[in-house]
Amino acid sequence: MISHPTQIASCPECAGEVELRDVMVGEIIYCPDCNAELEVLNLEQPEVGLAPEVAEDWGE
Repeated sequence: MISHPTQIASCPECAGEVELRDVMVGEIIYCPDCNAELEVLNLEQPEVGLAPEVAEDWGE
């Protein structure tokens, strides 16, 4: 298994440091400082964004 170095991105909600370790683009993670739900957007230049809100389906 290839081990990737830990990268640091900035939380768009609180500007805290978010470690990107063993994650993939599109994965949902949480900010350790403000607990915001974040989506990994880029790993080459570490970037995360607020995860999109998912509307309830209620079986429709």
